[in-house]
Amino acid sequence: MSNIRVLLVEDHTMVRMGLQMVIDKVEGIELIGEAEDGLTGVEMALELKPDIILMDIGLPEIDGIEATTKIKSQNLPSKILMFTSRDSEEDVFAALKAGADGYIMKGATPDQITSALKAVNEGTAWLDPAIAKMVLKNVAKPSSLQKKNDFMLHKTAGKFISSCGLTDREIEVLALIVEGLTNPQIAERLFITRATAKAHVHSILQKLCVSDRTQAAVTAMREGIVQL
Repeated sequence: MSNIRVLLVEDHTMVRMGLQMVIDKVEGIELIGEAEDGLTGVEMALELKPDIILMDIGLPEIDGIEATTKIKSQNLPSKILMFTSRDSEEDVFAALKAGADGYIMKGATPDQITSALKAVNEGTAWLDPAIAKMVLKNVAKPSSLQKKNDFMLHKTAGKFISSCGLTDREIEVLALIVEGLTNPQIAERLFITRATAKAHVHSILQKLCVSDRTQAAVTAMREGIVQL
């Protein structure tokens, strides 16, 4: 199996050195290039076609969000994982709107960085837990003016549910995960045993191809399976 090829776009030398050390220690992940500004990052992305671009937001020339937009417009197969200290709602949602496949904070541990790279490479949207909570809190309920779009939302959600094989009971459990309930609380709410609740959660994570409850909740919101 070939290595995951990573392009790093970061203007701070010490941060680049730290990430290089992290990546060098992980088997199966290879750093193939580094860029110090957004424009160079776009050029190197087009040239190298990496599997993942680890992208800062606050970059010289053009920022990481604009660079992400330019790269995504070229229909490259590369995934983009934002790696930044910025956690403002404006930056987070702008990055996701630009097409970022994941968002991780610079305070993440080496293990979290590795997990994020592997998850994004496999096609799983990876959000830092703090960012995921922000996303969930800011997903608004559809207004009366949006009712005409509800059919398309539910139609899309239905296709997603069908494709991933979620059962009616698993959708119920997923809705409770979005609410933030623990397995014992889910068991109590649905009048099932804790073992059964745990089994449902495990099945949901597998079917959604996510590694934790936070990612499951984000996927549920993004695909329209569950609405707050």
